[in-house]
Amino acid sequence: MALRTFLLLKSYKDKEEVVLWMNTVGPYHNRQETYKYFSLPFCVGSKKSISHYHETLGEALQGVELEFSGLDIKFKDDVMQTTYCEIDLDKGRRDAFVYAIKNHYWYQMYIDDLPIWGIVGEADENGEDYYLWTYKKLEIGYNGNRIVDVNLTSEGKVKLVPNTKIQMSYSVKWKKSDVKFEDRFDKYLDPSFFQHRIHWFSIFNSFMMVIFLVGLVSMILMRTLRKDYARYSKEEEMDDMDRDLGDEYGWKQVHGDVFRPSSHPLIFSSLIGSGCQIFAVSLIVIVVAMIEDLYTERGSMLSTAIFVYAATSPVNGYFGGSLYARQGGRRWIKQMFIGAFLIPAMVCGTAFFINFIAIYYHASRAIPFGTMVAVCCICFFVILPLNLVGTILGRNLSGQPNFPCRVNAVPRPIPEKKWFMEPAVIVCLGGILPFGSIFIEMYFIFTSFWAYKIYYVYGFMMLVLVILCIVTVCVTIVCTYFLLNAEDYRWQWTSFLSAASTAIYVYMYSFYYYFFKTKMYGLFQTSFYFGYMAVFSTALGIMCGAIGYMGTSAFVRKIYTNVKID
Repeated sequence: MALRTFLLLKSYKDKEEVVLWMNTVGPYHNRQETYKYFSLPFCVGSKKSISHYHETLGEALQGVELEFSGLDIKFKDDVMQTTYCEIDLDKGRRDAFVYAIKNHYWYQMYIDDLPIWGIVGEADENGEDYYLWTYKKLEIGYNGNRIVDVNLTSEGKVKLVPNTKIQMSYSVKWKKSDVKFEDRFDKYLDPSFFQHRIHWFSIFNSFMMVIFLVGLVSMILMRTLRKDYARYSKEEEMDDMDRDLGDEYGWKQVHGDVFRPSSHPLIFSSLIGSGCQIFAVSLIVIVVAMIEDLYTERGSMLSTAIFVYAATSPVNGYFGGSLYARQGGRRWIKQMFIGAFLIPAMVCGTAFFINFIAIYYHASRAIPFGTMVAVCCICFFVILPLNLVGTILGRNLSGQPNFPCRVNAVPRPIPEKKWFMEPAVIVCLGGILPFGSIFIEMYFIFTSFWAYKIYYVYGFMMLVLVILCIVTVCVTIVCTYFLLNAEDYRWQWTSFLSAASTAIYVYMYSFYYYFFKTKMYGLFQTSFYFGYMAVFSTALGIMCGAIGYMGTSAFVRKIYTNVKID
């Protein structure tokens, strides 16, 4: 990180060398399908090569492959059009260029960490002749002794004819600029897209949904609970004969089973712990992104997320370990291992599968072996020990089952109820409103990741996260209240899954986005898209499930604390 800060703050002396890095090349419609720039038969300049190492873990995972262009560029030193190399165009090289042009290949370069994009070539209207852009016209803006702006114009259209020689040339023009160094990335942002009225309207719409839901929950539950408490207190005053003849129903009847441990407590507590950790990571990363402009550094968002995930491992251990202890779990070490590796195993398993396809395609997205080892070391030597610390703290500080009601020795039989009160139906319907509060924001996030927009409105994302949490908690509380009123005490998994079902709707939306909003094609890009969208949706579902369960758990504890139990 120190090296990147040094590079970003780099200032130049007159005629000091400025490095032009060639990054990747690939089809325009498949943003993640990228290859090394020199995998196409481009020639390299005559200047001595400079080796480049991945400066961050995020850079390595995102397939950044910087290679020296060989072009001689010096600070404030104009270069007239100069030939820097020659391509001997045999049939194989021509076919490679033709394939790239047919698939709309574009390439990316960097000067002083500022990205530049260019197109490889173009075809004529009939699609019979193909042309290569051979002249890179660079215009570099400087403010004082720093580079603040770079523009590339591609010229010199040359027809691709086998067994000919093509000369590649470049020129550099330096111009003074008023752009401040701190604002040099502003030209890459798209305020008209991200701050569109639809974006503001969606936030307002979601906010109104929150007010409505909170009001609805408060009104229904407070009024209904007041009536329930009044009815239960009247029953307390009846003698035993009247009470036996009375029509007993409602959530009070399951007080002896409502705090019964959930089925499969080991998996359940691991999911809750992981969900709490994902929420903590989301919150911290969004706050950091609001304070720091992470988009100005290659791979910095991914590096930050990995670092924060590792650092917040005690959160996972604390909430997962304490819940498992309260549910009477004995195999706490096994629970700790499952909790620690649940999310990393899911992400690494998906990445491993996609990596095979990337290696087959010779894509730059193929993760190097050294990077895989580094990620495994983080899991075993950082995440696991911190998870252990959190688990021990959770078990000791809040692992005692201090429930307001005793748990009966024999489970109460669950009476039959109407079909729409079944847990499966509640689970399916529970995710609709949380998804409705975020799906517009999903469009902006998807577009920034799968297309060519830089997401920078993290204030919007923070608002949407808060709205999502409130809506999720309100929905799960209502669902749980109706479930308990039907005298079904299986609320733990129901509250988790009804909130987690948001993930199903997000993943379904990703199919719509793929087929109607993008022009992606090919095995690699399709696998990459649906693989990582599955990971994203699952992580979002686990987070929503944990939020829903935590809110519902507080609600259930509250209502059973306030009622008199024999």
